[in-house]
Formats: sequence, C-alpha cells, structure tokens
Amino acid sequence: MSSSQSKHVIVGTAGHIDHGKTALVQALTGVDTDRWAEEKRRGITIDLGFARLDLADDLRLGFVDVPGHERFVKNMLAGAAGIDLALFVVAADESIMPQTREHFDICGLLGVRAGVVALTKADLADADMLGLVRMEVEELVQSSFLDGAPIVPVSSKTGAGLDELRAALAETARHVESKSARRRFRLPIDRVFVIQGFGAVATGTLVAGNVKIGAELEVLPGGERYRVRGLETHDQQVESARAGQRTAVNLGGADAADLSRGMVLTEPGVVEPSLRVECELSLLPHAAPLKHGAPIHLHIGSAEFEGRVFFASGADERSAKLQPGERSWARLQLSEPVVALADDRFVIRRFSPVETIGGGRVLDPHPPQRSTPAQRDRRLEAFASSEADRILEALAYEAPFGVVLRDLTVRTGVQNKEAESAAKKLVGAGTAIRLGPRIVHRERVEQAAAKLLEALGEFHRKNPLLPGMPARTLASSVFDGSPEGFCDNLLTRLAANGAVAAEAERVRLASHRIRLQDDEREARDRIVSAFEEAGLQVPALKEFLPGLKVDAARARKILANLLREGLLVKVTDQLVFHRQALAAMDKLLAERKAQNPRISVGEFKDLAGVSRKWAIPLLEYLDRSNKTRRDGAERVIR
Repeated sequence: MSSSQSKHVIVGTAGHIDHGKTALVQALTGVDTDRWAEEKRRGITIDLGFARLDLADDLRLGFVDVPGHERFVKNMLAGAAGIDLALFVVAADESIMPQTREHFDICGLLGVRAGVVALTKADLADADMLGLVRMEVEELVQSSFLDGAPIVPVSSKTGAGLDELRAALAETARHVESKSARRRFRLPIDRVFVIQGFGAVATGTLVAGNVKIGAELEVLPGGERYRVRGLETHDQQVESARAGQRTAVNLGGADAADLSRGMVLTEPGVVEPSLRVECELSLLPHAAPLKHGAPIHLHIGSAEFEGRVFFASGADERSAKLQPGERSWARLQLSEPVVALADDRFVIRRFSPVETIGGGRVLDPHPPQRSTPAQRDRRLEAFASSEADRILEALAYEAPFGVVLRDLTVRTGVQNKEAESAAKKLVGAGTAIRLGPRIVHRERVEQAAAKLLEALGEFHRKNPLLPGMPARTLASSVFDGSPEGFCDNLLTRLAANGAVAAEAERVRLASHRIRLQDDEREARDRIVSAFEEAGLQVPALKEFLPGLKVDAARARKILANLLREGLLVKVTDQLVFHRQALAAMDKLLAERKAQNPRISVGEFKDLAGVSRKWAIPLLEYLDRSNKTRRDGAERVIR
C-alpha cells in the first residue's frame, strides 16, 4: 500500500532526561534523532528529532523525539502539539522523576488521548524493581489518557521487549483517530533548513487539511506567500501530503531568514492572527492559584508567546483567582499575534519561575473587544460544543449586523462547504436570515426592522409633504457603522413583505400617503393650472412661489412632489415647465426635422413662440436630453 493510503500516526516521546527516549527511538527505527554536534558532545537531547517506523503496509509512525531536560521544555512543547500518541518513557532504574510528571501533564493538557508506556533500561533492574516502577506508573496515570495503556519493559541495549513494544504501538495506533483532512490546511513550522540548489524547507506536523505541489501558501504571522516547489513526507518525495503526516515543504523564493519555528503555513486568506483569544483554561492540581491578570508563557502549535490571563467569570473579575485543579473560561491577551483556531490545544507556564501550570483549548480566537456576559457565555458555550451551526448562530446573535461565512472559517478552519451547510441549517430552521452575503440572527433582523420602521414613521410625521426618506440618509442615521449593503438588503426584505416601498432613491412606509391640507391642496392646484396655462412662457419660481397662500418651505415641498410625479419638469433652478408644454414642443421639433434638421436660435424662438429668455434655457435642456446637438451657432435635431 502507498504512503498516501497508509494510516499516519505521530508518536511523541515524553519523559525525564536520560531515561533513554532517544536511544529507544533509535532502537525502534534505526535513526539517531540527535542532529546537533552539541547533543552528541553532551550526550543529551536539546532540540526536536524525527524518525519514522513502518509497522505494516498500511501503518506508518512518525516519531517526534523531544528533549527531557527542564531547560528545554519549550523545545519539547514545540514538537508535542501535533502528536497523536505518546510514547511515555520511564527508566526502570530510576522510576518517576520531575520531568516525567511535567511531560505527563503536558500530554494531558494538549489533549493526547492514547499512549504506550515503555519501562526503559529494563536490563538494569531486577524483577522486584520493575514491579515497583510499574505500580508507581499505574498510580501516576490513573484516570488519565494512559490509564490502562500497555506498559512494556524494554532494553534499547539488549533489544529485549522491542518486538512487544512495536506490537503495542501498532495496536494502539490503529485505534487513534486520524487528524481532519476536511479542515483548512495548516502546518505549524518546527524546523527550517536550506537544501543547496532547492532553497528553504519548512517542516512540521500537518495538523489539518491537504497540500499539493504548486499550491500557494501563506506564512503567518507576516502574510508572505510562496508556491510549493516540493514536498516530502517521512523522507519520501510526494506530490501531495495530508493531515497527520510529518511534512517538509520546499517553498519557492523563500529564504531561511523568512521562516522560523513558531510560524504557521496556511491557505492564503483563511486564517488571521490575533492578539487575544478566549479559551477554556484548566489549572494543574499541584499548581499555585493563578490570579486575574497574571503574566504567563503561552505555548501553542510550535510557538511561544508572552501574555496575561484574564478570567471571564464572576462579578469582580479583578479579584478572581483560578484555584488548583479548577477550570474556567478566560481571555489571553498576548504580546504578539498568535495564529490559532477553535479547538487548538495549548499549555501555559508560569512567567517566573518558569514551570508548567495549566492549559486547555482555544474557544474563540477572534473574540469581540467587548460583549455582555450573557452574549459571551452564549458564544463560548457554542464554541465549546465544536458544532459549526451552533457557533455560527452564536456569532450572528452577538453581531448587530450579522456575520459573513468567512467569520466562521477564520475562527474554526472549516471548509466553505461546511460553513454553507451550517448557514442553510440556521436559515431553514428560521433561526437566522440571509441579508445579501450576511447571516443575521432573526432577533437582530427584527430589532433592525423595528428601528428602521420607527425612523421612517418619525420622518413621515415631521415631513408629511415628502414622499419618503432618502435611502442613504436612512442607512447612515439608523444603522451608523453598518456594513455596506446591510440597509439596502433589509429594505429589500421589508419591501417584499409589504412593509415599505422604495421610489426614486427614497423610502417610505407602504402605508404612507401624502395628505394635503386645504391650503396646500389649493396651492398645488394653482401651481399646476398656472404652468399648464403658461405653455412655454412660464414665470420664474422666485416670482411665482411667494404669491401662494402657504409658507415658502411648504411651497417648495409641494413643487418638489410635482417634479417627482413628472407633472412638472425642471429646466433650470428657476424655470419649470408643464410636461404637456414640453410634449407640444417635442412635436414641433419633429415636424421641423422632417423639413430641415438644422435650426438656429432665432428659428427656434419663432417655432416655439418664445423670447430669448426662454429659448436659450430650453435649447440647453434639449441638448442635455439628447434631443438636439449644438453645431456652431445652430442645433441639429436628433
């Protein structure tokens, strides 16, 4: 079976310094994972090492060998984040030591769900000692992910127990849940090197998605983009790689200086770094209480950050403390942008002295700056469920103008198809409504609609002679700060429901009608009659309007309504004409065109029966209306 069809499981070593982790990996795989001269000289592992073991045609293990010294725990954490299965190493001649416990705690905090215990250096311990160490290990792992796991005595020196250990690893690995290839591609970088003639190579555990040669990838934080020139998984060149594989990516055009441990390779434009995340945080039972606002080291993926922890519960959060063994929702405020998605596991270490004190999982990697406790609780409960539709519903509920589906993918890493499916489920259930590209919670739509209708009603009460409110004014006054198109899409929905009507860039309540008072009706009739009788020799507005029996403001509104109705037509700011008069002029021009399409100003004056006072504005109006075209001193009738 090919590598691409095999099951790939990442095995991480864990255990105290000098308990034989590296020797055991070499005995199992034939690979010495100590790569540096200093490691050889000092006889201890300082940085991450890598090896592979094919246990069957359809099962491949990728080993991440981690340092056991307390000074290099941060290096251990850089490699532990992607492991599926722990090879928990305890020396039979020393039993449980400080880093045995710390590595055990770290594996639990990172959500490792399976493992095998190797009692190394079994050749240096008698049966009684082996029995005692076994009991101490069983006591340590009770009620943990290693409870009931195989415990195999082994000697890297003599080879005793290696076959039994391989069998235990194979059996355990077959039951490990594979990483999700359905999520967006993401690879935390844990090593960078240069191959002569090929350029920079970044390696890491591919924690989600797939990648192919030729794909464009983005390096975060930073945002630089590169093409994949080559791929290797477990030292074999491949055309593509998938979640769960140790992967080396040769990036065309990248220099080693452009890449470093802690960066993340992703699909372009999918993941966004953030300076704060909200999470579910657990404190280890033996840790000291953690105060609200305490400084911490955050280890997530292959990266390390400094930050502070703030608890998201209690009336007086400033005095809150997380007690040993307790769990709480918290906000982590970071000194540098972190690349994280919902459900990512992390570890926190005390700022000083540096020691592992807790960890948990990211819930919302892009929480709003402010939210009410009720909104926050609703959102975090949804993220804790890991259900895309619940998360989308909570995000839409908290956002006054709804969300776009990218908000869901940026926070969770789900593919577009799953995001769309979540949206359809909410819309189908009536929980949310689509307004253009946005998914808006039904309650928010109802609130926005009520606000809009109230604003229109108030406008009509203050402006009874106006047919409606300008749509742009409505959007800016009622929905200040709303996304582009939100008000228009809401109006479209309300129009379809018969609540509003839109005419000529104005919006009105569907029930609104202009109702004139007696003096206003008399003024309207007088305007219509006067301009109908005037033909093309109309009076100037500044001379005519003051003679009406209504104030100037109402007179202008009545005139504006007549212009909107098309009964009157504005030619200049001071000249308006009855539409019948202009229609009669059009008929005269048509008759003239049949005889001669060219006409001078004087000829037009005679044709229309007007003086130059009206002729010039009318000809300019005809030019603007494309009914005539100026050609020197004459016009050409179109």
